[in-house]
Amino acid sequence: MIKPVIFEAKNISKHYSKHTALDDVSLKVANKCIFGLLGPNGAGKTTLIRIINQIIAPDSGELFLSGNKLNRSHITDIGYLPEERGLYKKMKVGEQALYLAELKGMDKKLAKQKLLEWFEKFEMTSWWNKTVEDLSKGMAQKVQFITTVIHEPKLLILDEPFSGFDPINTNLIKDEILNLKKQGASIILSTHNMNSVEEICDNFILLNNSKKVLSGKVNTVKEKFSAGLWDIKYIGNSVSFANAVWGGWKLLKQEQNIFKETTASIQLEDSLNINDFIKGIVDHVQIIGVKKNVPTMNDIFIKTISETS
Repeated sequence: MIKPVIFEAKNISKHYSKHTALDDVSLKVANKCIFGLLGPNGAGKTTLIRIINQIIAPDSGELFLSGNKLNRSHITDIGYLPEERGLYKKMKVGEQALYLAELKGMDKKLAKQKLLEWFEKFEMTSWWNKTVEDLSKGMAQKVQFITTVIHEPKLLILDEPFSGFDPINTNLIKDEILNLKKQGASIILSTHNMNSVEEICDNFILLNNSKKVLSGKVNTVKEKFSAGLWDIKYIGNSVSFANAVWGGWKLLKQEQNIFKETTASIQLEDSLNINDFIKGIVDHVQIIGVKKNVPTMNDIFIKTISETS
């Protein structure tokens, strides 16, 4: 079933003097979806985020939220956690969280109730009356995450939300992002953490040099990049293995362990399938295992950026 689109950017371009920050970039974010916004530094991610938040305007293109052209009234429908953290150091933590919630149009009484629930969930209740400058970096990030999501916006934009967190708090934030998705939020996640993309993202777009160079469903793209890649574990003579099947494949690498078991990474061409390859080698070596070699998102990121730079 195709999910309805909550946010769409059509043919967005942005130029600064002689520099092109975005060049005809389009994307769609489905309802209740975690959408990865990926790319190396300088690819255009920050510019796109600023355009979505209406901090700057595109030179050309259109943006839509819930089918309506993006306008100033949509500010309260979007929650934005910037990579650059910023809280007023001298204010009390609870006072500041309440102030930011009210800025987003929340009733003060309801805001305080919901904030206290979040503070309890993050085991931060004792910090309510302490000043921001007393917070550790991780604690401050938790506060900003809470104030980003507290008004339950339709669209959340999280820019490097795991930066500076230890593994325990990273998992805590990941779980909360997944919970927000279950509750109906749509999330744009900008991150360099490819493990997080694999774990929680449904779809993604990869930018490089201001252009879209790859996009799609995470699992579909991984499957596409794994086409023809296999790991064959065997016992026997490596020369016999290499000469057993002529044409239609190439050997990428071979490694042997202390038990004399060799793992060969191969790539099959379209003219040869894995069944025919196995038939060709089965009389020459003892096959221990056959496994499809599915690349990680990190592998795909590096390969695509290298090919498009």
